[in-house]
Amino acid sequence: MVDSPAVPARKAALVFIFVVVLIDVLAFGLIIPVLPHLIEDFVGGNTAHAAYWVGAFGVIFAAIQFVTAPVQGALSDRFGRRPVILLSCLGLGLDFVLMALADTLPLLLLGRIIAGITSASFTTANAYIADVVPPERRAKSYGMIGAAFGIGFIAGPLLGGWLGDIHLRLPFWFAAGLALLNFGYGLLVLPESLPPARRTARFDWAHANPLGSLRLLRSYPQVFGLAAVVFIANLAHYVYPSIFVLFADYRYAWGPREVGWILAAVGVCSVIVNAVLVGRVVQRLGERRTLLAGLGCGVAGFLFYGFAQTGWVFLIGIPVSALWALAAPATQALITRQVGAEAQGRVQGALMSLVSLAGILAPGLFAWTFGLFIGERAPMHLPGAPWLLAALLLGAGLAIAWRHARADVPRIDPGSPATAAAGPATDGGEGRGRT
Repeated sequence: MVDSPAVPARKAALVFIFVVVLIDVLAFGLIIPVLPHLIEDFVGGNTAHAAYWVGAFGVIFAAIQFVTAPVQGALSDRFGRRPVILLSCLGLGLDFVLMALADTLPLLLLGRIIAGITSASFTTANAYIADVVPPERRAKSYGMIGAAFGIGFIAGPLLGGWLGDIHLRLPFWFAAGLALLNFGYGLLVLPESLPPARRTARFDWAHANPLGSLRLLRSYPQVFGLAAVVFIANLAHYVYPSIFVLFADYRYAWGPREVGWILAAVGVCSVIVNAVLVGRVVQRLGERRTLLAGLGCGVAGFLFYGFAQTGWVFLIGIPVSALWALAAPATQALITRQVGAEAQGRVQGALMSLVSLAGILAPGLFAWTFGLFIGERAPMHLPGAPWLLAALLLGAGLAIAWRHARADVPRIDPGSPATAAAGPATDGGEGRGRT
């Protein structure tokens, strides 16, 4: 069973969804180079103390998103996608103004908390696409969202570093301007994608909390398995922000300039895969095979990183690892096939909670692993151990995807008589756009 789109796909609306994600990522990327230095100023220039607070800011931001993402998804199912997206843009814009004006560390932390609460665009953008794009075209559309992430994380830190050299507060003002401009643009061009007839009858508190949202995922057997893949993949992906800078300096003596160019190269490769390859590969291989191939490339890329003795070998792994980006759009497309329009927001909110949970757990996991294997009491000297751990995690995700990724299983709505009798698919279908 496949729901037809709630409204005909409008090019201007889809362009806006791309732009809203791009601007949100760009805005967050703008402050990456300057936020640690601003925190350092607030703690009297003590770098060690600042590092503790930078870590605390990251964990608190992820924890807030873990709690609020399901709420945002449930709100979009009840009241529509448009108001949630527009309020997100407005809230982020005003919040960046607050952080630009913050003159104490607690006020700056309050700004990050509000940012975690208002950053609903990713959750609701995914649900919006599921509303207006036919199932066979969703993977390509989610690939464009992935391209927006890549572009934002290329341009954001580069622009933020340049503006931060002028003044530490300037990137915050620039980010605020982008978010508020996005809000004004959305007021003019963004139509509602979820008509009243297809919304939930009431705000669903049971599924608007993290635990309730995870129970919602369990009611869709196909989605629950793929949600585990989403969680594991994001847990593995956090190895990059957790240890890359320290690893690059320790292993290859790469400084900030080299690290910046390498991260830009990673972003460029990601954009190419998402914008150019996803649609073609899904059309040729189907969503299931594309997902498995992407995860396999991610495992291979992490193995390159973990065993690379020299910098040039590490660089060889970048294009291999970049093909991992094939997996996320295929996963999203498979998930949306199994969920009706009235539950897309809550399911996307639940998935965002899993991403946030990964962001809470991963930094300590990978940083501890790196410290253990380069320290005096290391069981063996292996600086690449965090990358190998990420490869192991992603391999587990590949095994789960092999079992649960089936595009040709009919969607079963929770509560229907067939739900109790439904079991995991066993036909081995490859999902070549079949519904």
